[in-house]
Amino acid sequence: MMSKQKERARQMFTESSGILRWSEAIEKGIHPQTLSRMVRDGILERMERGIYRLKEGELHGGEDLVAVSKLVPKGVMCLLTALVQFDMTSQIPRKVYVALPKGAWKPELEYPQLEIFRMSGKAYESGVIWQDIEGERVPFYNREKTVADCFKFRGRIGEDIAIEALKEYLRKSNRNMNELLQYAAINRVEDVMSPYLRALL
Repeated sequence: MMSKQKERARQMFTESSGILRWSEAIEKGIHPQTLSRMVRDGILERMERGIYRLKEGELHGGEDLVAVSKLVPKGVMCLLTALVQFDMTSQIPRKVYVALPKGAWKPELEYPQLEIFRMSGKAYESGVIWQDIEGERVPFYNREKTVADCFKFRGRIGEDIAIEALKEYLRKSNRNMNELLQYAAINRVEDVMSPYLRALL
């Protein structure tokens, strides 16, 4: 009987990109004892704050971003993580890049590792879009905001990454220069970006 319960629970986790909160699992009809046995048997692992995930090998691509969106509810995927999502970088980040409002609680996760960037006001609130990752809605900054953020945080991520992001953005047929300049103004990097825009356009 327990084997069938665990198989049913595993299917529910798989359908939820491999990750569920305790409360979500219970709402889906998974018995607490089943969760405990799946952890004991190495099928599940406990993450922070009552979140469970299928162990490595049971997961599908994108599970790290889904995990972060659940573990860090105020977080917005930004910079290199967003660049990868929009296919605007040759970099392969080893951490998940997340924006948080100033003063917000900073999570300490063993996995996935986070790179936290503090923003405030419009710099944090503007340009948020939702992307479907493994059937879950995950918040990202849009392409224009991401490029502006790359120039704002060029000291941390590298100016070469910011320039590459701008070049890739300008190659897009559906680019929106007015929107790009709007986010550059919000981040106060218009003067920094202007020479590159003149050279590349």
